[in-house]
Amino acid sequence: MEKTLVMKMLDSKKIPYQVKDYSSTPYVDAKEVAACLGQDLNKVYKTLVTVGKSKKYYVFVVPADHELDLKKAAKVTNEKNIEMIHQKELLPLTGYIHGGCSPIGMKKLFPTYIASQAENLSTFFVSGGKVGFQIEINPQDLVKLVRARFADII
Repeated sequence: MEKTLVMKMLDSKKIPYQVKDYSSTPYVDAKEVAACLGQDLNKVYKTLVTVGKSKKYYVFVVPADHELDLKKAAKVTNEKNIEMIHQKELLPLTGYIHGGCSPIGMKKLFPTYIASQAENLSTFFVSGGKVGFQIEINPQDLVKLVRARFADII
């Protein structure tokens, strides 16, 4: 298997992870990814990219079966309001396509917030940087790598 940028970054920082491949499955949403992996929805997280009223970008990592609460997101970022970026902006901004967006390895390190529900998990899943690949990683390792914070955002 050819390693993604995410895997290469984790290797270079000597951060332990496991790769889960679901590439034989047609495009699926985060809930279906959890089913493909045989995992609880509370262990599979999706990466969402937003923009604040200030025009600053933010990354949020939330459980597959939850939605980002935009009011809570605005509060933790000290923005007046926050909205999801348009799908066409994702690739030029992050280097990732929809369904393969990872909080690791974006073109720029944006302020990142992980749903507080992940704080006490021993591992959880985030995108491996390519549709069809998930990375199982310790949430604390992800926090250190991308300088994230846990927050009440769902």
